Amino acid sequence: MKLIEPLYAISPVDGRYRGNLEELLDYFSEYALIKYRIKVEVLYLIELSEIRVIRKLSAKEKKFLLSIFQDFTLYDARRVKIIEKEINHDLKAVEYLIKEKISRTSLKDISEFVHFGLTSWDINNIAFSLMIKDCLEKSYFATLKSLIKEIESLAKKYKNLSMLSRTHGQPASPTTLGKEFAIFASRLEKQIQTFPQLTGKLNGAVGNYNAHLVAFPKVDWIKFSNNFVESLGLKPNLITTQIEDYDTFAQTFQTMVRVNNILIDFNRDIWTYISLDYLKQKVNEGEVGSSTMPHKVNPIDFENSEGNLGIANSLLNHFANKLPISRLQRDLTDSTVTRTFGVAFGHSILAFNNTLKGLSKIEANYKVIKTDLNSHPEILAEAIQSVLRREGAKMPYEELKELTRGKKVTLEHLHKFIEKLKVKESVKKELKGITPENYIGLAKKLI
Repeated sequence: MKLIEPLYAISPVDGRYRGNLEELLDYFSEYALIKYRIKVEVLYLIELSEIRVIRKLSAKEKKFLLSIFQDFTLYDARRVKIIEKEINHDLKAVEYLIKEKISRTSLKDISEFVHFGLTSWDINNIAFSLMIKDCLEKSYFATLKSLIKEIESLAKKYKNLSMLSRTHGQPASPTTLGKEFAIFASRLEKQIQTFPQLTGKLNGAVGNYNAHLVAFPKVDWIKFSNNFVESLGLKPNLITTQIEDYDTFAQTFQTMVRVNNILIDFNRDIWTYISLDYLKQKVNEGEVGSSTMPHKVNPIDFENSEGNLGIANSLLNHFANKLPISRLQRDLTDSTVTRTFGVAFGHSILAFNNTLKGLSKIEANYKVIKTDLNSHPEILAEAIQSVLRREGAKMPYEELKELTRGKKVTLEHLHKFIEKLKVKESVKKELKGITPENYIGLAKKLI
């Protein structure tokens, strides 16, 4: 009972959040790892037939081999674990399961070519690359793109809503609320383009095709491994030790960290706009915001997202920093680390969905945004001194600094200042026409 009851789970990914992340079981569970390993072993065996290292396989035999992973069951996975317990080697247990499967068929004569010439990591590195690749393409990117789409939608919705900027937390030149959303959509979109193509290696115990070549010296093993790895949608890595070097894994995880950092930045900005009352949160009937303060409507979705992103980043940074480092031709410090990939992906995707949920509850508080913006006419000092520079006035920046820096200024003060300027009446009219609401530059166009 404790093995399947979420309330007994140690990790919240498998417990509290299990219902939100069940799709990841297809990529990062122990069951999934075994299935991906079997897939690589079976496809490799079929390819050995294609180059006549082993006899030609019939269509029926190929279909049977493919069914070993296509029709893979929980019973099969449990059988692998039983074998592993007996021999204390997880990958060899996969090899033995395949041999068991074919021992009662016409394929029994090629049984010893299962895992021929390979080291465990020839299978493992490709299996993990395919697991990450499939998760990225079928789950991670889909969720991230949904989030980007929602942020873009809010950017368009509020593109005309002038808003006070705050640099260093202080009133600054105006922007639009929509423009601030657009910035984050753009940043996230750029990161999607930087994910690398994952790599794979298939070159034996220390990366030299030693066993392959000694048994079949006439086969072009480099060409074979190139073709095999490419057929799986991966980029071949020909020069390795026993393990694939993890460098593209590190690039992938570092890109995920950048995505997460952008979202932490976004969550904190939205949290701040909520605290300023620029954004209102919709109230869901029946929800409780505080155990003691009945009035509270807390921005918990953005806070939960930020927390999950932090957990994910701590793991992703460890992956990126640790995995490319391995003593001499191989050590086993990567084994446990690779088994936690799903936790980092889980917390990242959970965070994306938390932010999406939070965005569905917010709306702009037009009145507060407008009032706050018009309460700080001193931000027009930049505009006035810029026009005066155009007109050839002497030291306009210094004059505006004297008038506004650290002082409470009204629009009336600025207009009195403008009236005293030695410039044409048309320029005075131009300056008086600048307001906090229309001094937004090209913000609308940029969206």
